[in-house]
Amino acid sequence: MRYLTLLFLFVLMTACGQKKKYHDGKKEVPESPLVAEILEFQEELDESFKDPETSPLTDKHRKDFEGLDFFGPDTSYIVKARFERTPDAEPFFMPTTTDRKTQEVLYGIAHFTLNGAEHQLEVYQSLELLDQEEYKDYLFLPFLDATNGEETYGGGRYIDLSIPKGDTLIIDFNKAYNPYCAYNKKYSCPLVPRQNYLRTKVRAGVKNFKKD
Repeated sequence: MRYLTLLFLFVLMTACGQKKKYHDGKKEVPESPLVAEILEFQEELDESFKDPETSPLTDKHRKDFEGLDFFGPDTSYIVKARFERTPDAEPFFMPTTTDRKTQEVLYGIAHFTLNGAEHQLEVYQSLELLDQEEYKDYLFLPFLDATNGEETYGGGRYIDLSIPKGDTLIIDFNKAYNPYCAYNKKYSCPLVPRQNYLRTKVRAGVKNFKKD
């Protein structure tokens, strides 16, 4: 991902350099690496939804699927959180949309400022995934906010994170996505704990899925 971002910026700068020094029209503003990364996330998510091997969509909805509805990239929704680890937390079973429960542990609490107010969210680690190499550093952040049920899915959204080296955790709400059960009832999705409700509108990430 990082390589593709740098390659994109190189091509952009090269193209700009080939233009006339003086010309009419608005001055082009290069796309920032942060915005490019958000757009890449959106593109990759759309591609996974188009692929029948990875898509949560039913055949009916995937047939005419062109892309998810996203909020526009907004770097003000990328926050630097103070990450308070909770090494003494006891494992618990998180309820889902079905009878299944997932075994989680509270890995830490993220403290940050968003939309001019202080917030905190609990961040979890799935004990069921620890034995898989690709998930050894994986952290799970489910959250609710004031857009749920209107602009976004009523059950809240998820963000995938990695264990940070220090006590700072970067949370990019532009990468918030819907649980699969928002698209297909056959999936079992963890329910967002009420303590992870943000009393503000998070107008970033994936919007609600409208089924025709």
